[in-house]
Amino acid sequence: MSYRRVASLCVAALAAAALHVPAAVPAGAVPSAAGGCVATPASAGGPAAREIRGIVEQAKAELDLRAVQFSVAVDGQEVVTGAVGESRSGEPATPAMHFRAGSVGIVYLGIVLLQLAEEGRVRLDDPVSRWLPDLPDGDRITLKMLGTSTSGLHDYVTDPVFVKELSADPNRHWTPEELVGISIRHPLWYPPGTDWSYSHANFVLLGAALEKITGTRLDRLLQERVMGPAGLRQTRNGYTPAIPQPVLHAFTEDAEGLYVDSTYWNPSWTTAPGAVLTMDVCDLARSAQAVGAGELLSPASYRLQRDPGTAGLGHATVNCPASVCLRQTREAHFGVGVIVLDGWVMTNPSFFGYAAVQAYLPEERLAIAVSTTTGPRAPQGNTAETVARRISAALAPDRPLTPFPR
Repeated sequence: MSYRRVASLCVAALAAAALHVPAAVPAGAVPSAAGGCVATPASAGGPAAREIRGIVEQAKAELDLRAVQFSVAVDGQEVVTGAVGESRSGEPATPAMHFRAGSVGIVYLGIVLLQLAEEGRVRLDDPVSRWLPDLPDGDRITLKMLGTSTSGLHDYVTDPVFVKELSADPNRHWTPEELVGISIRHPLWYPPGTDWSYSHANFVLLGAALEKITGTRLDRLLQERVMGPAGLRQTRNGYTPAIPQPVLHAFTEDAEGLYVDSTYWNPSWTTAPGAVLTMDVCDLARSAQAVGAGELLSPASYRLQRDPGTAGLGHATVNCPASVCLRQTREAHFGVGVIVLDGWVMTNPSFFGYAAVQAYLPEERLAIAVSTTTGPRAPQGNTAETVARRISAALAPDRPLTPFPR
């Protein structure tokens, strides 16, 4: 697998209990809870639903997508939910199928951090060394810097040795110590808090800090403070590569250039243990609204989530090239765990053949959720984001989603 392909799937775009698997369940799958996501009947939804279905079908063909799951809601009311394509050959994709949700977990880490600050249990400017005393420069890196990705820590997924080892063995289990160790082998890109650069290490460390602060295991913490209150009944953390049934299968290129099933490749490197999430597309749409409308935060924390002071950061220096220290503007910047893009509040996870977007436009109360899996000729990058942009252009032509500047 090429460095370019690994990096494009690993980096955000701007970026321990085992599960018991009964013998009757296919390897890598676990039983799902009752309920799930149901497609809108073809006769329902009106002109908007028909237009969205047409956009999805056209995008699937043009982008060589195996499957597209989608759900759109306005003011909490479903416009249309559905799925096109196949999971595996001969198995139609359905909206109830679960997929890997990647950086959605990062959004939830940011929400919990802001909640704890609201409650006076932490200050956002507290140094991380208070809870993680062995972290180099932890006395200069604050909780807020982890949540806003302004710590200066290198992103381990751009390390050539990591990329080589991940490509050689995508089933390897990575520990937080190994991942953070890769980042801290490099010098800081810049003095903490003075610039902006995405690093997965920020959120591995934030997850560890939140466990220390609360004395609660991270998966339980997210369930109690985010997934439960938001009503996300099909969203799960996984300490193993297992995915609850029904499963949307993903395929990608392996180290030898073969197009293979990557569904159960190990996601342990993606973020903090306890925040490695799977979900269905209805939960993704519900998550878009709960996050984007600030339902889980006070008004003051919701404003801070979207505008924590990162706008104006992100500039090349002698030590940090412009491709790493990406420019942050009022229109396009990273908040506390979220991307803010022309007023939309969003995130865009991707993982070895999976891609997704949850996006919410507060002014229109419009939630768009898309999950895709790719065929062998699909373009590089997050294909779900392309589909979501096309849907947004139809429903919010004055405020469509746009690509994040690079």
